[in-house]
Amino acid sequence: MLVPLTREKFNQLVPLIATGQQYKYYWGKFPDFLQRLLISVVAAAIVLVVKVIFRLDFGPIVFLLGLIGAFYWLWGPVFWASMQNAKCRRYKYSGFFRGRVLDWWITDELVGKQETVDGKGDLVIVENREKRINLEVGDDTGFTAQIKAPLRVEHKAITRGQVAEMVVMSNRPDLSRIEQITDVYIPRRELWVNDYPYLRRDYFPEVSRRLRDRQQERRSQRYRPEVDVESRESRRNKGSRQSRRWEEEEMDNY
Repeated sequence: MLVPLTREKFNQLVPLIATGQQYKYYWGKFPDFLQRLLISVVAAAIVLVVKVIFRLDFGPIVFLLGLIGAFYWLWGPVFWASMQNAKCRRYKYSGFFRGRVLDWWITDELVGKQETVDGKGDLVIVENREKRINLEVGDDTGFTAQIKAPLRVEHKAITRGQVAEMVVMSNRPDLSRIEQITDVYIPRRELWVNDYPYLRRDYFPEVSRRLRDRQQERRSQRYRPEVDVESRESRRNKGSRQSRRWEEEEMDNY
């Protein structure tokens, strides 16, 4: 099932400013924090050196630039997450997709390399590998999509045939060509499969529930028999009125 989403609804699902989950994603691990902190220190030092050497008169502007650079370690994740959201929001059309899990498998992938020195003084390259889950979802129309995400313990609950939901994006009004997908949500387990958390976790399940209720309502209306069913009380009242009319007619004829 593919239901087109309004632009307003899509902007609520994928906000322009980073959410808490998105900020946490770009916050990264401790080495990522140290890298941002180093950039902040270097940026603040450059601004200070430029001010001292060139003796610029733009005191407030230089101070503001130095302050922004010094706090890059704090606002950097917001900036990069917002840029990631902007890449999705550049697509003109979007839709809510509901299909099923067709297949899943686990791979061991290289995520980075690190150079170190062993006890003999030789240079050793250490490969950082990470287990990832590969999820394939699709529907009855033949549309399929794959998503890859870091493997987590809760992914053990994923089985083939489970309902899977996500948001798809396209530049075509009929969504005939899907160019981008978001993270996958499995409502039965309240489980997310994602690398970067595009969707708002507090809002997407509500949208899913509303669309599911609307679909069930339409299905019940489609198969509801169109007959006029009278209640027992109405039939009893109708019968009593009919018997009284017959009695009145018989009295007149008599």
